[in-house]
Amino acid sequence: MSGRLILILGDQLSPGLSSLTAGDKAADRVLMAEVMAEASYVPHHRKKLAFVFAAMRHFAQELRGAGWQVDYVTLDDPANTGSLGGEVRRAMERHGLAHVLATEPGEWRLLEEMRGWPDAELLPDTRFLADRAGFAAWAEGRKGLRMEHFYRLMRRKTGLLMDGAEPAGGRWNFDAENRARAAPDLLMPQPPRFAPDAITAEALDMVARRFPGNFGTLEPFWFAVTRADAEAAFAHFVRHALPRFGTYQDAMLSGQPFLYHAVVAQYLNAGLLDPLALCRAVEAEWREGRVPLNSAEGFIRQIIGWREFVRGIYWWQMPGYERSNALDARRPLPAFYWTADTQLACLRACIAQTRDEAYAHHIQRLMVTGNFALLAGIDPHALHEWYLSVYADAYEWVELPNTVGMSQFADGACWPASPMRPAAPISTG
Repeated sequence: MSGRLILILGDQLSPGLSSLTAGDKAADRVLMAEVMAEASYVPHHRKKLAFVFAAMRHFAQELRGAGWQVDYVTLDDPANTGSLGGEVRRAMERHGLAHVLATEPGEWRLLEEMRGWPDAELLPDTRFLADRAGFAAWAEGRKGLRMEHFYRLMRRKTGLLMDGAEPAGGRWNFDAENRARAAPDLLMPQPPRFAPDAITAEALDMVARRFPGNFGTLEPFWFAVTRADAEAAFAHFVRHALPRFGTYQDAMLSGQPFLYHAVVAQYLNAGLLDPLALCRAVEAEWREGRVPLNSAEGFIRQIIGWREFVRGIYWWQMPGYERSNALDARRPLPAFYWTADTQLACLRACIAQTRDEAYAHHIQRLMVTGNFALLAGIDPHALHEWYLSVYADAYEWVELPNTVGMSQFADGACWPASPMRPAAPISTG
């Protein structure tokens, strides 16, 4: 068998990726490329760009250490074509290869491009619990979609927090116990900070030079960019913050951007962490009596429930979902979303935090920046592009349904259903 070119994307930094497990280290060659088309299709936060580039560069080292032959093309390479397709063609010519092997990307626009490449084999992304066809089969024909129903299916499938056929503690969902107000005198554990090494410093320098006008402060930069450091960040959360995570999950407190949140979504969505492994670690903490059930269940629900659910919505509704506007909201996004220059204190605090950290927790996104946009009639597509730009964990498959559906009601749906949000069909229009 002649060798193939295995393309690895910037959010596919997982050694168990389907294209890698199907590959042959002796015959195949891995390609990783930083290209302007992906770095600029929205004006990404500078910390997000630095995180992705630095994590990609470290993952290339990890693959080489595991025995893979890796071509890595930096953004500064004078021969860089600026597109993934161009870099694939260059690599195939360099090495005399005729076939491309890749794991399906997480965004529709990129999938459409890759489907047009000759001699390209695209494999399913097996890092998720629910495959796209399976979710569509579950969703089709339902009068309304409830994340809770899907979540129970995922609990049964994984066995997480199950006692036989019944949910642990006799209930599926402990969200009612996760809404306490946070007092300012609580001890707030801070996420660990990782000093940039030489590889990360080079990525930071490149972003500073190439993207000087992009939104967001670049330094101090403290994100983990290796698998080992991402796992250390998660272990720190489990030990220091998880016991109170559930109780204060929906709280906001001035001057406390992180509270008891894990702050690992950017690592998870880039592929540095495995979702099921995180959930099993959290379940073990509960079974060992170190964290309460409401915290363990609240965390696991976000991963196997909400995260999987919105991905299913995304692929089921695309293409066209990004232009949904059921409420006909047409106002432009206010300039203060990019500057934090507003007298509205909550918005100012959340946007300034976003500018500085490329992070805000879900209540800040949904109930502050999102709710204002809904009440003000802001164009949901403009808001979608803002969210996609400014957060280090934002990729379209996870961000778009949260914005269009959960936050802005722009898809004609009201999900997940609750006493205040009756179930309604997802619009296909």
